[in-house]
Amino acid sequence: MKGIGMVLAKTRVALTGLVIVSTLVLAACDSNEPKEKKSGQALVSVNGKEVTTLQLNDEIKRANIRPDQYEAASKQLLEALIVRQLIIDEAIRNKLDRTPDVMQARDRANAQVIAQAYMQGIASKVAKPTQTEINEYFQGHPEFFSQRKQFDLITVRVATKDLSDELKKTIDAAKSLDQVVAWLDKNKVQYFRSLASRSSTDLPPQMAKMLQEKSKDTIFIVNEQENSLLISVNAIKDSPVTLAMAAPQIERFLLNQKYKEATDAEVARLRAAAKIEYLNAAAPVSGNAEKSAVPQVAPTTSPSVTNNLNLTEPTTEGAIERGIMGLK
Repeated sequence: MKGIGMVLAKTRVALTGLVIVSTLVLAACDSNEPKEKKSGQALVSVNGKEVTTLQLNDEIKRANIRPDQYEAASKQLLEALIVRQLIIDEAIRNKLDRTPDVMQARDRANAQVIAQAYMQGIASKVAKPTQTEINEYFQGHPEFFSQRKQFDLITVRVATKDLSDELKKTIDAAKSLDQVVAWLDKNKVQYFRSLASRSSTDLPPQMAKMLQEKSKDTIFIVNEQENSLLISVNAIKDSPVTLAMAAPQIERFLLNQKYKEATDAEVARLRAAAKIEYLNAAAPVSGNAEKSAVPQVAPTTSPSVTNNLNLTEPTTEGAIERGIMGLK
C-alpha cells in the first residue's frame, strides 16, 4: 500500500499540475457550440459534463498502475478527474479559455499532438535491426565490446577560480595527483577527491584514447565552467563484452538510429514538396533547416531507446562527458 500511495500522490500532483493544460485542450470548442457526447461509458456527470471509462483508463495507464492496485487507484483517480473537471468549468466560466496566452498554448498543444501522431506512424513502419546488422555493429566497434577497457580514475574537483598559474605549474611538475593534493592542503585550497570507474563505452572516443595512451603520471584537466576536474588514471583493465550481452542494447541503438533517419527523411521530403516563404524572418543557412527539431517518437511496442551504448551501471559524470579541455 505504501507503493501505491506514493504512485497516487505523484499522480495527484501531476493531475493538478496539468489542470491548466487540460483546460486548454478541453476548452478548445466554443462554449456556444453544441457539446458532443464523449466516447466510452459515462462514470460521473459533473455539471452535465461526462467523465468516462476511457478517460479513467487513460489516467491509470499514464500512472503505471499495477493490476493488483487497480481498484484503489481507480477510485482516487476518478475523484482527481472530477476535481479537474470542476476547475475546468470554473476556468471557462471566468473566460480564461479565451485569453491570448491560453489560446496560443492550446493551439500549440493541439499542433504538437497531431504532429507526433503523424511521425509515430512513420516510426512504426521502421523495421527492427536484423541479426546481421547487430553482428556487423559489434564487429565494427571493438573498442565498445571485444576490446573494451575499464579505467579506474582518481578525480579532484576544485573551483575554477582557484586554478591559478601557481597551481597549474604545480600540476605540470607533479609526478602524481597526490603531490597536487598536498599542495592544495598546504595552500588551504578547497577540493573534493573521489574515485570513478569508467569504460571506453562511457567516454568520448578521443578522451578514451588519450587516457589509454598517456602515462599514469599524466594529469588531465577538465573544465566545468565554475569547477575544474583534475583526473589521473589509477589503472586500466580489460573489460570485454560478449555479443550475447551487447545484442539487446545494440538493437535498441540501431533502432533509434533508424527512427531518426526515417523521421529526418520525411521532414526533408515535406520541406522539398512544400512552398516555404520567409517573409519577416531570415532564411536558415543551407543545410541547417534539416537539423530543426523533429518530434521524438518511437513505437509504443518497442523497448526503451537510448542514444548511446553505455553497457555499465555507473552514470557518466557530466565533466567527463564534456571531454578533456586541457591536459598536462
